[in-house]
Amino acid sequence: MRFKLTLNKLYAWSLVSYERVVMLDSDNIFLQNTDELFQCGQFCAVFINPCIFHTGLFVLQPSMAVFKNMLRELAVGRENPDGADQGFLASYFLDLLDQPMFHPPTNGTKLEGTYRLPLGYQMDASYYYLKLRWSIPCGPNSVITFPSAPWFKPWYWWSWPVLPLGLSWHEQRRENLGYSSEVPVVLIQAVLYIGVIAVTRLARPSLSKMCYNRRMEKSTMFLLSLLRVVAAWSILAAYIIPFFIIPRTVHPLLGWPLYLLGSFSLSSIVINIFLLHPFSVLTTWFGIIGALFVMSFPWYLNGVVRALAVFAYAFCCAPLIWASLVKTMSSLQVLVERDAFRLGEPNQNAEFTKVY
Repeated sequence: MRFKLTLNKLYAWSLVSYERVVMLDSDNIFLQNTDELFQCGQFCAVFINPCIFHTGLFVLQPSMAVFKNMLRELAVGRENPDGADQGFLASYFLDLLDQPMFHPPTNGTKLEGTYRLPLGYQMDASYYYLKLRWSIPCGPNSVITFPSAPWFKPWYWWSWPVLPLGLSWHEQRRENLGYSSEVPVVLIQAVLYIGVIAVTRLARPSLSKMCYNRRMEKSTMFLLSLLRVVAAWSILAAYIIPFFIIPRTVHPLLGWPLYLLGSFSLSSIVINIFLLHPFSVLTTWFGIIGALFVMSFPWYLNGVVRALAVFAYAFCCAPLIWASLVKTMSSLQVLVERDAFRLGEPNQNAEFTKVY
C-alpha cells in the first residue's frame, strides 16, 4: 500500500515544457548545489547497489512519446519486481548499468543519451552511520537519501537522535519552510500538560478518597490483581498517548521536550490516583532522558562505538526499570492489604478511614 502512488513519477515525462527534469523523493538532503544534473541526458540514475538503480533521484528529458510508451507497457503488464516505480523503471531502462558514468561538461552543454550518476548523488544514510562521517570515494558528496524503515524517515521528530542525520533534515526544513503549522498545536499541548500537573498536585487528597474510600465487595486478591492490571496499563498509557498526539513533523528539539512533558503530566495522574511512589513510576521517564543523551552524544569515534554505548546503557537501565515495576506492584499490595484490614475492623472510625 505504501507504494500505490509512486508510479505517479511517470507523469514527469509529460512535462514537455521543460528541457530537463530532476525527479527526487522528499527524503533527500542536498549538501551542495547540484545544478550540473540538468546537463545529463535522456535518463540518468544512481546505482546504490550493484544491480538495481535507485529512483529516489533521477534525471530525465520529458517526452510524450516515452510517456505514452510507458503507459502502454503498464497496460500490457511489463515485468515489475516490486510493483512500484523502481521496479518498473529498472525493467524499462534495462541497459543503464552498461552506460558511461556522468561527468558534467565544463562548458555547460547538455548531454544526449543515458548515463549512470556517481554514488555521491544518492548517498545512502547507512554509509554515514557506520563511521559518523561521509567517505564516498566516487563522485561529489552532494545528496543524502534515507531508504530506511517508513517510521524512521527524517521528517519525523522521533527519528533524531535515533538516527543522527534526522536533525540535518529538520535544519534544512527550518531554513526553507519553517514550522508555523505545528507550533500552535505544540504550545496548546504544552499548556494543557502544565495544567494537568498543577491540577493533580492540588487535587491529590480528593483523588485519594475517590479511589480508596470505598468498601470492597470482593476478595482482597481480586482487588489486588485488578489494581495491578489497571495501574500497569495506566503507566503504559502515560508513556504512549503523548507520543501519538504530537504533530509528527515537528522539529525534534520541540517534539522530545513536549513528549517528556506529556508523559510526566500523565504519570503524575497515575501516581496520585494509585498513591504510588513517584520515583518508581518515573524511572522509565528518567531512562528515556538518559537514552536521548547517550544517542545524541556528538563525540563518538564511529557508529560502532555509538551502537555499543546505546546497548550498554539499555543493558544497565533495564534492571532499574524492572525493579521500579516490581516496587510499584508491591506498593499496590500494601495499600490493598492495609485498606482491607481497616475495613474489616468492627469499630473502625469512618473519619479516620477517609483521611487515608
